[in-house]
Amino acid sequence: MSMALKVARRGKIPPFIVMDVLRAAAERAAAGKDVIHLEVGQPSTPAPRKVIEAAHVALESDTLGYTLGLGVKPLRKRIAEQYRDAYGVAVEIDRVVVTVGSSGAFLLAFLCAFDPGDRVGIAAPGYPCYRNILTAVGCEPVAIPIGPSTRFQLTVDSLAGLEGRLDGLIVASPSNPTGGMLAPTELAALVDWCRRHGVRLISDEIYHGITYGAKASTAAAFPETIAVNSFSKYYSMTGWRLGWMLAPPELLRPLERLATNLFISPPSLSQRAAVAAFDATEELEGNVARYARNRELLLDGLPRAGFDAIAPSQGAFYLYLDVSRYTNDSDSYCKRMLAETGIACTPGVDFDTVEGARYLRFAYPGSTADMEEALRRLTAWSK
Repeated sequence: MSMALKVARRGKIPPFIVMDVLRAAAERAAAGKDVIHLEVGQPSTPAPRKVIEAAHVALESDTLGYTLGLGVKPLRKRIAEQYRDAYGVAVEIDRVVVTVGSSGAFLLAFLCAFDPGDRVGIAAPGYPCYRNILTAVGCEPVAIPIGPSTRFQLTVDSLAGLEGRLDGLIVASPSNPTGGMLAPTELAALVDWCRRHGVRLISDEIYHGITYGAKASTAAAFPETIAVNSFSKYYSMTGWRLGWMLAPPELLRPLERLATNLFISPPSLSQRAAVAAFDATEELEGNVARYARNRELLLDGLPRAGFDAIAPSQGAFYLYLDVSRYTNDSDSYCKRMLAETGIACTPGVDFDTVEGARYLRFAYPGSTADMEEALRRLTAWSK
């Protein structure tokens, strides 16, 4: 009889629950039942027309082999120009690191900036993959509770009572799952706190461009920070698996060594085509206008359906709802909602292991017709 072989601890991290919900929704659809997708945070639109046209040109004219590990120069140059155009921040092309999605950027950033055993502060609720990737690479995620009083954003005050030092801090604005945003002065205060305490700040900016009022502020103006962005959200290119980060000079060579060993290079076709994404503003702003309509529709209709405790959604395309009047088990509640209404949504336990049992998240990047139908079903279901 052979001995059981080892399974490494790194893979024993919690699942990304939203993907489990997506699988359950797909199984329901395969059984011939309808599904309204409010679970996954991805645009329901294809890549911009100009991107698709550029991809066709690349397919016909380029061998599409490996690229440089940090990305092709035309794309890195165009990303740097975007910071000048959108934020008025001068960024050197050398700081731009193109990655396999923002997920690849976070993995590379965590490996370069932190050692095993380092403690990294994350907001609770917050994007679960921060916690899970940090755990997989041997770091300790330190959950910092936040709530409505700070628009579900980290503040300097929220860091004051922490026990033990931090080696890193992750901020996200607009954030997932709440859509809360940091004001420019609040971001600057957090950067200053990190400077004074020797803490590396990583800014998740993948929802920039999707805001409903004030524009989001970038950490790119603070060269010691790591700013992460993606083509998946505003640029509607989720499956193209392309992101980027702005890295401090001292991390560039370590990032290149890791990136080439782990990934060789980002996808060549995606990089060639993504240069055109920055010339598709009219089409992309049309997407944002639809998100804004969906947001207003849900903010108006959900209270009438019995869901009136909603986090302020200043950006991204999420609503984070307190459903404690109905349940203290959001996982079971979301499963029942899918079974009884066909609406797929994400339980709050994906984002907050302590308080998330009384929350759920709706994602609204789908069609406005789907949002209207979801409201109709929820109103009937909750009565």
